[in-house]
Amino acid sequence: MLRENLKAEIESLIAMYPERRAALIMALHAVQRDKGFLSPGDFSELAEIFDEHPAEIQSVASFYEMFRQKPAGKNIIAVCTNISCMLNGSDEIVGHLKKVLGIDFGETTSDGMFTLMKSECLAACDMAPAIAINGEYFGPVTPEIIDRLLDERRDIRDKNDL
Repeated sequence: MLRENLKAEIESLIAMYPERRAALIMALHAVQRDKGFLSPGDFSELAEIFDEHPAEIQSVASFYEMFRQKPAGKNIIAVCTNISCMLNGSDEIVGHLKKVLGIDFGETTSDGMFTLMKSECLAACDMAPAIAINGEYFGPVTPEIIDRLLDERRDIRDKNDL
């Protein structure tokens, strides 16, 4: 169920556009930012707000890789797989991340710390191969840099558990 202040935020987004539907992407972002992912119930509530069928809302969310329909880890790792990054070794980065995390794209580690996402383009060709962790960009990355970045996030978790 969407919180009242989130519904108010969505209504204010709608007011910014001449057509209600134009605010849908922004509304999906707002819900995901608030809840961490988009659920079937969210699609139903957004469908009421936007006067659309829930399947229509879900189809928009499904089209974009940035929207998640299941809970994600504390750290979301997006790996660029576009041509610039691939030519600079992102296939090695992908393989390393899958191996050390023990997950594939779209999956979350069993401890809930990391979710691995494929990104068609991070718009960071000058940093190829590039990744983003929770929206912070890193590159060019190597397996050693990846290990350091993962260890830093694990250390933060361990310190918070004390």
